[in-house]
Amino acid sequence: MLFRSSFAAGTAAKLSEEMADKAPFLLDVREAAEVEKDGYIAGAVNIPIRELLKNLDKLPGLDEPIVVYCASGHRGGLALAALRLLGYTNVRNLGGGLGAWKKAELPVETGAPAAAQAISTPIVENAALFTALDEYLSSLPEGFFTIKPDALNEALAGNPAPVLVDVRAQSELDKDGYIEGSLHLPMDQFMASLDQLPTEKDAPIVIYCTSGHRGAIAMMALHLMGYTNVKNLGGGLGAWKTAKFPVVGGGVDWTAVWSEYLKNLPEGFGTIKPADLNTLLADQPPFLLDVREAAEIEKDGYIAGAVNIPVRELLKNLDKLPAQDQPIVVYCASGHRGAMAMAALHLLGYTNVKNLGGGLGAWKKAELPVETDLAKLAAPEAGTAPAVDAARLADLDAFLSSLPEGFYTVKPADLNTELAGDPKPFVLDVRTEKEFAEGYIAGSVNIPTNQLLADMSLLPADKDAPIVILCASGHRGAIGLMALRMLGWTNIRNLGGGIGAWTAAELPLEK
Repeated sequence: MLFRSSFAAGTAAKLSEEMADKAPFLLDVREAAEVEKDGYIAGAVNIPIRELLKNLDKLPGLDEPIVVYCASGHRGGLALAALRLLGYTNVRNLGGGLGAWKKAELPVETGAPAAAQAISTPIVENAALFTALDEYLSSLPEGFFTIKPDALNEALAGNPAPVLVDVRAQSELDKDGYIEGSLHLPMDQFMASLDQLPTEKDAPIVIYCTSGHRGAIAMMALHLMGYTNVKNLGGGLGAWKTAKFPVVGGGVDWTAVWSEYLKNLPEGFGTIKPADLNTLLADQPPFLLDVREAAEIEKDGYIAGAVNIPVRELLKNLDKLPAQDQPIVVYCASGHRGAMAMAALHLLGYTNVKNLGGGLGAWKKAELPVETDLAKLAAPEAGTAPAVDAARLADLDAFLSSLPEGFYTVKPADLNTELAGDPKPFVLDVRTEKEFAEGYIAGSVNIPTNQLLADMSLLPADKDAPIVILCASGHRGAIGLMALRMLGWTNIRNLGGGIGAWTAAELPLEK
């Protein structure tokens, strides 16, 4: 029953909500030195894990709500398992421990918490089980049977390498990948799958889950069954990935990918000016990619030599593009769609892609020629699609192919109207600090593009909150919009034409 019903750890956010309403009994099982060094959650009672079962009188009754926490979730998992086995029916572990609580920017107290007081009469129905559990917890060694990612990586290269056991669900493996060579024994099938473990009970085994919680419970079970050389990966697969060790399969960590991409965008942010493109076309023409709809081309013309692949269809037609190191210039009407197409290709390994700043509108404003004869529009020619990261391709294609009418843009006049209403959208200006100082929309928050994801606490915590992002022309805003939408913000739009369009509409700026 323990393995089927109790391995889901609670989140920091959920615990914070509960504490504002009717707080559970909060049990901190860290050492006193850790509490002194790192602080504690207000209201917690500190009973170190090795002393826990000798202090059951300091806990509430068997059916009362208890939330255990430690530093990372490992010891909390051990405490939860022991208490559940002794008949405590309403115990949870704080997933990720105090580390996750702090990462969520929730408050901690400093100093020493109040001394634990006797508040109940313990009920122990199975004295032998109690003795075994108490002997186990009280004799936990330094490190509490955890292994760090770097130590595990080194051990896996040794002989004999430890047997790796992944206790997560199949859906988690599909989503997040797994460490190569792992034996997959999902937690709810773990006890029925012990025949897949080494028969020698002194064989080295390392268990892991997502954060360390389930791994701790499975590790403890094996120890109690006589396995003598079992450890739990501290911090789980999350810590393994943070340490940048490899995984097989799984989805894309888009937070990391987008953070790295935005941070490293070069000066100019991947744009090319109309005059510079015109010079290139006369000298060494790049592959010219028009990502507008067919109706737009028919209405407004196109740049001679362009190949038309609408943005929603782009990633299904990589075979129509040149090699990944060949020069490509993308354009749309204003630069918005072109920026998203450019970013998608960059993220798939195309190294020489630029977006025409301001799009066809800027091209025409520069009085450069457009072709109107649709018969001269080059048809895309199929070749061989490059080998790209399949997971990235699937996610990027899902985003581009589902772009709605309007492509998530908002016109200056409409934004101005919204800013006079209630609630107002959060206005996010991703221009440089220098550009921002030259004039900005009242109430806007400036986070330059290269720093956009460096501190996400600056963004609305509610991912459904209305956000309008803007830059000078729409290019950077579109890239930022794409990143934030792929990271879960659901109600973000880009100011079409950027601050340039805002001022052209004679709308006010502050300085």
